[in-house]
Amino acid sequence: MIEETFEPEAEPAVAAQIFGSRIELARRYAAALVRDSDLLGLLGPREMPRLWTRHILNSAVVAELVGPGKSVCDIGSGAGLPGIPMAIVLPDTNFTLIEPMERRSDWLISIVEELGLTNVEILRARAEEVGEAFDIATARALSAMPKLLRLCVPLVRHGGEILALKGSKAAEEIEDAKRLQKKFGIASFHIEHAGSGLLSEPTLVVRTKLV
Repeated sequence: MIEETFEPEAEPAVAAQIFGSRIELARRYAAALVRDSDLLGLLGPREMPRLWTRHILNSAVVAELVGPGKSVCDIGSGAGLPGIPMAIVLPDTNFTLIEPMERRSDWLISIVEELGLTNVEILRARAEEVGEAFDIATARALSAMPKLLRLCVPLVRHGGEILALKGSKAAEEIEDAKRLQKKFGIASFHIEHAGSGLLSEPTLVVRTKLV
């Protein structure tokens, strides 16, 4: 039986526009994902043909929803998505990547050092163990909104936000989560399309604002 191979996606032209002068860091991050994903289970081989569009650029454009000087935690960061692409775009914003799995948190520590990202800290922990408050929490492909709120709200200070990267069922998830609105002190839910005008498929983000 011939083993199927999946070639990594070539860098799209828009990547240089999104990352600007820091595009080389994004290229090195992409190369590290290609190099290490199979060994460490970061991204499946079928994800390689859409490495840039589905993962790196999809994450990077969420940076446009983050104001200057904010503190951001990325929950269940895994392969560093969306935290590392966002941190490359926003060198003056501090990111804490929270990942409970040892092999993944060890990889994140090594890649942050390899890239020289001085605005990124890695925390090996479950979200429930962190006990620290941030301005913004991000999460990608982690849980449906009701469960995600239970994880994220304790990590976000009053007036802060949760940016959850979601798919086509985002509106349904918001409806499911509205029953928790009063309990968790949620002021509003909005659907944002990050990267409109840049990506053929902008990133759908559920933006949850806390009271």
